[in-house]
Amino acid sequence: MEDSLSWPLSRSLLDAVLADRLSDRLVAELVWERLGYRRQRDGDAPWLAGPQTPQAWRDAFPEAPEVVATRPASVALTRSIAREHKQLLKKQLHFAGYRIGELYPRRTRRATVVSWLLAWLAARGDVLPADGALPELLDPPVNPVQGHPGDAPVG
Repeated sequence: MEDSLSWPLSRSLLDAVLADRLSDRLVAELVWERLGYRRQRDGDAPWLAGPQTPQAWRDAFPEAPEVVATRPASVALTRSIAREHKQLLKKQLHFAGYRIGELYPRRTRRATVVSWLLAWLAARGDVLPADGALPELLDPPVNPVQGHPGDAPVG
């Protein structure tokens, strides 16, 4: 399945997520694709649950949720990480967390996304490559609470 995804996972891609160098939407799409949500032909239409979307996600979120902007989606991601994979963010990326002045819901939810993506790889038995294709990287947002232009407001 990884081959058909828009952005294959790599350490460089996950580091870009943690460094706030990608839009919240692109970060969400990394999760949506791996949860089986499908982009509609109309690019502005919401992504919808597909046959590969786990039943719990289809029931709770028939439309792909903004995993950075909405707390319930972020909580669902956290809860769906198997216990044996909970420490992969620290073990594989040596991520010690954000400093006190950097703790914003957007950033902590990005760390949750990366943790979930690492768990997704581990559950498949896949190894995280060091490098891979990257989308155009953005400068970190001037206001980390609001995020990049076009990012959904965080609730």
